[in-house]
Amino acid sequence: MNAMAAVSEQTDRSLLIVEDDKAFNERLSRAMEGRGFTVTSVETVAEGLAHIGQTAPAFAVVDLRLGDGNGLDVVSALKRQRPDARAIVLTGYGNIATAVTAVKMGAVDYLSKPADADDVVAALLASSSDKVEPPQNPMSADRVRWEHIQRIYEMCNRNVSETARRLNMHRRTLQRILAKRAPR
Repeated sequence: MNAMAAVSEQTDRSLLIVEDDKAFNERLSRAMEGRGFTVTSVETVAEGLAHIGQTAPAFAVVDLRLGDGNGLDVVSALKRQRPDARAIVLTGYGNIATAVTAVKMGAVDYLSKPADADDVVAALLASSSDKVEPPQNPMSADRVRWEHIQRIYEMCNRNVSETARRLNMHRRTLQRILAKRAPR
C-alpha cells in the first residue's frame, strides 16, 4: 500500500506542524495539504502545546530545536493527550542520542532537514512492520563531521578559540577547516 492510499484510508487526517523556519513551514504545510492532510502550523513550543490542549491532532511534525524550547515537549504532550497519534521529529542537528530520546518520548521517526514531503508522509504512515529504506544519498562522513563543527561554531557565537577548545582541536586546524567549502 502506498502512502497516498494509506492517507485516504485514515478518517482523521489532522496534522500539526511545529517549525520555526517560516519558509520551510509554509512549503511543508502546502505539500502536506496537497497530500490530503488538514494542516495547522505553528512556530513555537507554546503554540504547539496550546493547540494540542484544544484538539490533539492525529499526526504531528515537530522541529527539535525551537526558539522557545525543545520540540520533544510537544511530542510528549501529544502522546499524553492522544496515545494513538503519530509524530515525527525534524532536525538540522541529528545525532543518535536525540534520536533515541525522541523515539522514547513517542516519536515514530526522526528525520534530518531538509526533509522531503514524501519522506514525511512515508514516516507518518509507516506501519511498525515496514522496514525503513536506507537513504538514497546519505551524507558522507566528512560532511557529517563538517556539519557538527559548524553547529558547535555557531553555538559558540562564531568564536574560533572557544569552538576549538570544546572540540578538543587545535585552533589553527579549526581555522583551516572553517576556511574550506563544505564537503559533499
